[in-house]
Amino acid sequence: MLCVHAGPETEEVTDGSVTHLSLRRSALSLSMDEGLAFDPLFQRHMSRVARKFDAFLPELVHITGLNDVSIVGAVLAWRRRIPVIASWHTNLHEFAARRLGTALRPLPDSVREGLTAFAERKIFDGAMLYYRMPRMILAPNEEQVELIARRTRRETRLMSRGVDTGLFSPLKRTVNDGKLRLGFVGRLRAEKNPRMLVEVEQRLLAAGVDGFEFTVVGEGTERRWLERNLKHAVFTGFLKGEDLARAYADMDVFLFPSETDSFGNVAQEALASGVPTVVSDRGGPKFVIRHGETGFVAGNAEEFADHVLALVKDRPRLALMKEAARGWALTRSWESVFQGVWEAYRDTLDRSRRTA
Repeated sequence: MLCVHAGPETEEVTDGSVTHLSLRRSALSLSMDEGLAFDPLFQRHMSRVARKFDAFLPELVHITGLNDVSIVGAVLAWRRRIPVIASWHTNLHEFAARRLGTALRPLPDSVREGLTAFAERKIFDGAMLYYRMPRMILAPNEEQVELIARRTRRETRLMSRGVDTGLFSPLKRTVNDGKLRLGFVGRLRAEKNPRMLVEVEQRLLAAGVDGFEFTVVGEGTERRWLERNLKHAVFTGFLKGEDLARAYADMDVFLFPSETDSFGNVAQEALASGVPTVVSDRGGPKFVIRHGETGFVAGNAEEFADHVLALVKDRPRLALMKEAARGWALTRSWESVFQGVWEAYRDTLDRSRRTA
């Protein structure tokens, strides 16, 4: 496999059967989030990637979204008549609309909502035009499989995601002080809806609940607002690796109110850590949860708080749900995910050869 991606330096590294071509982004790159950017000048690497393509002779190109790297891959595949398969990872249209809505908060609600809805529709329409290029598309949840297939008229298959149950494990827990820890992991941005945590806290306090604390993992523009408004919270900043694994394991209930995620890796990582998870009824994370067994699916802040209250009052049930969460995560192997991707590659190649 030849893996072309952006990185801090331009370099080539081979690890077994995989060659990584890392390409440095320019100083004009637009920062999207922690570790994410878009370089409007990334196509300056086109010749370098083309030379690598011609030496490697790929039979199939897999692009992973509407981004600077994938645009280069799509152009080169088109020029060389190489079949393309694409995967959908981010609800870019919803992310952009949420951020636009935050920027337009001073405007009247009706004006702001109209502008954000218009932007969301147009960005999604543009994304669907881009996704008509591939012969096959992989999407992370059933709703998106149906939507993308209908809009692009391309075969679309489910590509779920695995979880590292060795890294994320309840064995990493370091606390046992009786305090109930409610967790959140993710970008502290409008599209992740972290402000709902404040509403949940207010409802818990109004119900007379004490002895709890929020553990908020992540960075972003919403952090300062959350620090001012959450009364019982610890902010860890951005974590990864073992530090992140311990943070998950120290939680008792995980809350993920995002309504824009196409899958929600963090929900699956929480489950692997033995942490029951409450997610929104909008977006992909609801497909990760077995309602009432490994967590709950909630429609609003009141329902989020009600589910937390139910577990506060029934600690034996909380303990059972922790076991069920871990047990379910153990069935989510990367091997099964990769098998499905391999079959999609094979079928795309077979069809391409038949129509050549």
